[in-house]
Amino acid sequence: MTKDQEGFDKEPEVPDAEAPATPPSEAAGPEGEQEKQADRDLDPDAPEGDDAELAAEVALTAQLDQARTAVSERTKDLQRLQAEFQNYRRRVERDRVAVKEVAIANLLTELLPVLDDIGRARDHGELVGGFKQVAESLETVAAKMGLAQFGKEGESFDPTIHEALMHSYSPDVTETTCVQILQPGYRIGERTIRPARVGVAEPQPGAAAKDSAADTAGDGGPADADAKDADDAEAGGDAAEATGGTQKENGGSEDG
Repeated sequence: MTKDQEGFDKEPEVPDAEAPATPPSEAAGPEGEQEKQADRDLDPDAPEGDDAELAAEVALTAQLDQARTAVSERTKDLQRLQAEFQNYRRRVERDRVAVKEVAIANLLTELLPVLDDIGRARDHGELVGGFKQVAESLETVAAKMGLAQFGKEGESFDPTIHEALMHSYSPDVTETTCVQILQPGYRIGERTIRPARVGVAEPQPGAAAKDSAADTAGDGGPADADAKDADDAEAGGDAAEATGGTQKENGGSEDG
């Protein structure tokens, strides 16, 4: 009983309010100090606090710029490849069309003699019966493939699409004209695969001069005057001849 009373008589210890509080870092003991020291040993130049955040932000910005540069380069590469592919596709399409046109032209060129025979048979009235149906079917297929016939009598001669095999002069034309179609021409689109073989006629060399002289005479020019003088001279000659004849008759009668 005496010992317990003695214990209750002691006053409890109260910490001094004026004594400085121990920082948490110091309270952490030697282990916290060891961790900080280890971080400093790994990166002695690493900043602390706000400097570390600023450095991290700068690093992220640099990485973002690198990523943007890489994306821009890849985009340009993609655009260049796309343009090259478009050019390649257009070139292939153009070559395909050209090859197709050449193949069709070669095929139709081989068929031209057959079409010529059909045309001659039609002109002679021999295109009848089943042969007529076959010929018309062939001509229809050739037309669907783009084959067109040209060359008609009376059209002007064009050396780029006509081949003159016969030549003559005619007073009925005023320029070089196709007056006879010996063999029709054929074209595919704007490409001529065979010119039309024709006979041409040109105006007569003196026709233009005669026409101009006739026009001048009709206007009462020098040609009219010359014609009038010729008529007067002819009339005078006739009168003199008549007078001479009369005198001769009179002289004959007197002599008699």
